[in-house]
Amino acid sequence: MRVLAVSNQKGGVGKTTTAINLGTALAAIGERVLIVDMDPQGNASTGLGVPRETRRVTIYDVVVDGRSIADAAVETAVPGLAIVPADADMSGVEIELSQADRRSYRLRDALEAHARSGQTGYDYVLIDCPPSLNLLTLNAMAASDAVLVPLQCEFFALEGLTQLMRTIDMVRQSLNPALEIQGLVLTMYDRRNALSGQVANDVRSHFGDKVYDAVIPRNVRVSEAPSFGKPALIYDLKCAGSQAYLRLAREVVARERLRRAA
Repeated sequence: MRVLAVSNQKGGVGKTTTAINLGTALAAIGERVLIVDMDPQGNASTGLGVPRETRRVTIYDVVVDGRSIADAAVETAVPGLAIVPADADMSGVEIELSQADRRSYRLRDALEAHARSGQTGYDYVLIDCPPSLNLLTLNAMAASDAVLVPLQCEFFALEGLTQLMRTIDMVRQSLNPALEIQGLVLTMYDRRNALSGQVANDVRSHFGDKVYDAVIPRNVRVSEAPSFGKPALIYDLKCAGSQAYLRLAREVVARERLRRAA
């Protein structure tokens, strides 16, 4: 089971879109995937068609009350893809766990308990992180093997990335020494815009082969899909965004095979 935190402390970079559509694409190529929605806004849950009124057991119940991952996981309309949903209760986690033991390891403990339980196993767990450094993000990074970073092809991209790298270093020092960078995904790429190409070149020059070859374009169909409670790959498989996420999924799996073989 490979656990990836989909994270960037800058908002609006495509974290939730990437979690939903990469998860769907991984499931489409035969992987068993769990998405953990750690954002109190619950957008990943909504985008996968899980209505708020049906979220009876959420990630809040897992990290605060000790409910199991199996209790909280909901199968989606995508075969092979499940989600642990979130709701607004998550906003209070920081206060409710202020004096709790292992407050930063609640998600990690739950995932490890699930792996030992003999319940449904997952090849990949994608954690959709909130766009800020708080206890929820720390739980996600403490639980993860690596961080997958969506990075929008816009002017302030590298500035936000610097902040994230500092956070990852801090987590390595205090919570999870094994945490690594899985890769950077360039999102919202517009080939008509010279700035997109410039940002992409700058990021590749800084991070080399940590940047995925697959680039996610700006795409209206990808933007429309969440309002229908569907991943883009279900809403419109043939659109440019869906095809880009399928390429990304194949690349993620190929890199993971190389990592295991090393």
